[in-house]
Amino acid sequence: MITLLHRISAQIAILCIATFFTATIFVELFGTVASVATVKSLILWPGLFILIPAVALTGGSGFALAKSRSGKLVRQKKTRMPFIAANGILILIPCAIFLNQWASISAFDTKFYIVQGIELFAGAINIILMGMNMRDGFRMSGRFGRSRLNNG
Repeated sequence: MITLLHRISAQIAILCIATFFTATIFVELFGTVASVATVKSLILWPGLFILIPAVALTGGSGFALAKSRSGKLVRQKKTRMPFIAANGILILIPCAIFLNQWASISAFDTKFYIVQGIELFAGAINIILMGMNMRDGFRMSGRFGRSRLNNG
């Protein structure tokens, strides 16, 4: 049951971040001022209220599953999780809040785009780290063939 919870919550988390990232890029390239404000608002609500529990469930279930496992892949996944969480809490959430506030009043100035650049960079980092964790999880489960790294 914990394995299923872990898989589903991890998929939801990475899908949320990838959706936020993609939506931000597309709306900036092809959208209107109103659509940018709408996307920023949707990222905040309901986006973060889906993402935050998904990341928490992924981390918690991952640590529970890791208690009975060892090996390089487990250590690597455990090492990445604090960076994913800190990136989300310290960078992505504050950026989402500020960008939503500024977009809601059409304050699309240099400050907005600097913060959005930071948000996109941090989001890309989390997508990469979460993707690496997902890849390693698939290796550990045998989905992509057993890795000899899993045993050592």
